[in-house]
Amino acid sequence: MPDTTICGSVSKAAGPGFCAGGTVDVSVDAGVSVAAGPGFTAGMVDVTVDAPASVAMGPASGRRVRKSWHKRLKPYLFLIPILLFSCVFVYYPFVKTFLYSFTVVNFKGQITGFAGLENFAYLFTFRTFGTALRNTLWLTAMFVPLNLCFSLGLALLASKKRRFGFIYEIMFSLPMAVSMAAASMIFRLLLNPSVGIVNHLLHLNIGWFEDRKWAMAGILLVCLWMGLSFDFLLFLSALRGVPESLMEAAVLDGAGTLTKLVRIQLPLVTPTILFVVCTNIVLSMMTSGPVLIITQGGPARSTSTLIYLMFTSGYQSSNYSQASCISIVAFLMTFVLSFLAFQFERRGVHYS
Repeated sequence: MPDTTICGSVSKAAGPGFCAGGTVDVSVDAGVSVAAGPGFTAGMVDVTVDAPASVAMGPASGRRVRKSWHKRLKPYLFLIPILLFSCVFVYYPFVKTFLYSFTVVNFKGQITGFAGLENFAYLFTFRTFGTALRNTLWLTAMFVPLNLCFSLGLALLASKKRRFGFIYEIMFSLPMAVSMAAASMIFRLLLNPSVGIVNHLLHLNIGWFEDRKWAMAGILLVCLWMGLSFDFLLFLSALRGVPESLMEAAVLDGAGTLTKLVRIQLPLVTPTILFVVCTNIVLSMMTSGPVLIITQGGPARSTSTLIYLMFTSGYQSSNYSQASCISIVAFLMTFVLSFLAFQFERRGVHYS
């Protein structure tokens, strides 16, 4: 009786007429494939498996291995387009901006020397930068809570489904379909001190975009009107996702409207509140559209923001080093404010 021991990753195949009679004892260690070819039926094979082994019948095991590698590789192939897009339009510009902020760059965009922190030291002594920084922080401090309150209030009014509720839902969502440029031109006419309908209806004499005291308030109105509709839709879907069983149980327990709002609805929509706060911080810190179209930073630079100052420094003055420094400062400030907003998640956000 012949004995055959197969070790390692060896494949022992029995071809035609391998055993015409008698008994063959085969000991198989880990990772071994024993395949029997045609004609391996005249005798008898005893296979002893000492470790996890693969006993395959036929020569298709190699094909299955190749197919498994193809299946593993396929998901990564779908990631290639977005990775290329991110590298070209996100990571490369960020790295180049970071490099420009520490170097001297000529009007052609070529690096001519190393400046270190001198660019940032000069930037913080630049008077216009201080004005732009104050305006940006003021706009963020006003826009984020006001937009949150207005959009949440409108969503509460529209959360209960009514027969003709779709009408005011469309009206509240309409600003989302208007571009920033078009909205800026509309508000420029509405708030015109001479022919604007707002001053006429309210019997006011305010130069919304001509007076230094009111110019930033006019920019804030444009930003609020533009940002209201998207946040309204987010809160509306979140409020309608609150389980009706909880609301009905609260009514049976004698809870009023304010109690249901504070104890049930607001805690359950805190994830949406966190998302709205973080996105509004980014949007307000990046504000430049209304300033570019309506005021061009005036009057007397009273509406200049960080992004507008970055645009004028880079594209009008060709001072790419200064523009890069401003963008780095804006990025760091946005990151810090967003990080502070995320601290609220640990204490006040309920995901269940």
